Amino acid sequence: MNHIRNFCIIAHIDHGKSTLADRLLEYTKTISTKDLQNQVLDDMDLERERGITIKSHAIQMEYVHEGEKYILNLIDTPGHVDFSYEVSRSIAACEGALLIVDASQGIQAQTISNLYMAIENDLEIIPIVNKVDLDSAMPEEVEDQIIELLGCSRDEIIRASGKTGIGVEDILNAIVARIPAPKGDVNAPLQCLIFDSVFNPFRGIIAYFKICNGTIHKGDMVKFVATGKEYDADEIGVLKLDMVPRNTMSAGDVGYIISGIKTSKEVKVGDTITHVNRPCDAAIDGFEEVKPMVFAGVYPIDTEDFENLRASLEKLQLNDASLTFQPESSAALGFGFRCGFLGLLHMEIVQERLDREFDMDVITTVPNVSYMVYDKKGNKAEVHNPSGLPDITLIDHIEEPYIRASVITATDYIGPIMSLCLGKRGELIKQEYISGNRVELIYDMPLGEIVIDFYDKLKSISKGYASFDYHIHDFRESKLVKLDILLNGESVDALSTLTHIDNAVTFGRRMCEKLKELIPRQQFDIAIQAAIGAKIIARETIKAVRKDVTAKCYGGDISRKRKLLEKQKKGKKRMKQIGTVEVPQKAFLAVLKLD
Repeated sequence: MNHIRNFCIIAHIDHGKSTLADRLLEYTKTISTKDLQNQVLDDMDLERERGITIKSHAIQMEYVHEGEKYILNLIDTPGHVDFSYEVSRSIAACEGALLIVDASQGIQAQTISNLYMAIENDLEIIPIVNKVDLDSAMPEEVEDQIIELLGCSRDEIIRASGKTGIGVEDILNAIVARIPAPKGDVNAPLQCLIFDSVFNPFRGIIAYFKICNGTIHKGDMVKFVATGKEYDADEIGVLKLDMVPRNTMSAGDVGYIISGIKTSKEVKVGDTITHVNRPCDAAIDGFEEVKPMVFAGVYPIDTEDFENLRASLEKLQLNDASLTFQPESSAALGFGFRCGFLGLLHMEIVQERLDREFDMDVITTVPNVSYMVYDKKGNKAEVHNPSGLPDITLIDHIEEPYIRASVITATDYIGPIMSLCLGKRGELIKQEYISGNRVELIYDMPLGEIVIDFYDKLKSISKGYASFDYHIHDFRESKLVKLDILLNGESVDALSTLTHIDNAVTFGRRMCEKLKELIPRQQFDIAIQAAIGAKIIARETIKAVRKDVTAKCYGGDISRKRKLLEKQKKGKKRMKQIGTVEVPQKAFLAVLKLD
């Protein structure tokens, strides 16, 4: 065990974690030259296309230091705020962390929040200034920021470059020298922490674990504590670039177990594995249930695909424990699921993965957050969906979730960022200068306001320099109203939203204009209205496509033309009674991109 080191890499998005991980794998010869490609650990097409890490990946390396062989288990983590749950799981399975900061960007919001998470778990932090080979690099200033944040000395900070390989050997030596070996008792009862799982269509569910205490052999009878289910350990092993089977693994090792599990409900991330005949006293604690921030309805385009969608979501949930879902039905869209996501990027990724990995065509409704509704009798209920609101006359007040947001930016952009936050009903809590010309703004804001387009706007206002991080703070009473969209007097429940009373009229008007562009013309007039309760606040009309029925009628009395027009009018009226308006998929998504 003294020769094992478990560590993860934490950083803000786009600070070069995956590239540096490539260099570590190359240097330790874990990967042969023919397998080498950029971002080796990002194995999803989606990750490569977008240049982001979505899943945390574990891989084992071997490194010889001063004549002795060490085993290094690396867990690469995502940097985007929507995937912070992945980071928390990786941190739980490690004893140390490499904190990577981009030499040209400096410390950003996600760096700080991931760092606090690591410090709470008592990890040994090794600070690294990455990308020092860039022309725009400012390693001195960035080192000052790190010293101020961590309180470490300057010689503890390693300068490196993932692209050119500068400093890689120093990092490996620091991992061996500074990160403590895992603590655990090889002879104690078995206790393993599951930190991830994946679905393999041929072998069932593969769980990734870290052994805290004890030893496991191939073929042992094991039990999953949270579900109480028992299995044979058909295959255990370590994670190199592929899975490498082993006969025995003991405390401190990180690896995988295949035990022929077929259904996804039987594996819970954060669960403990132990032996059936000699169980451990207690499960490993310190694992929290994930709290979804954004809710949206996901419906199959073809209603017959409902069961397939359920199976796809279950398999996806294995690989992404932060996705939650429950069945719901809608008058406009039939049967589907109300899904909980950690943020908009997470929602977009899930939608894309359903399409690519499971070939599911889905419609997603307008995302919203959960509200607390209090009725006049004092009962409270949590509402995720505007159509689940009780009658307006029964509601006493509604509370919405507020977040504590931290925005780190250069001083040049303070003005526009403040006006953006104020426009989203934000309250400035404090503003402090971190170093030089960088400032941290702390705001309390309603989660519902930032859910749709806040992050994109923040990035464009600050030319990509501002970074943003948040956590749920509390619930506060707000004047919220339900905005309904009516097509020919029929409410489309998938388009209804809960919004603040001050924004309702402008939002309703913009939605009507957008829908007018997107809904195809029919042979009858379509009235698009936005309503709050019984009061119509905006209206647009899509004119009917008309045939020129008077073309054949030339000359003669006007009454002949009038007769033909009246006949057409009657037909249009009858058609309007039986005609239905199809709302295209684009219209549901357009609401997100109203600007």
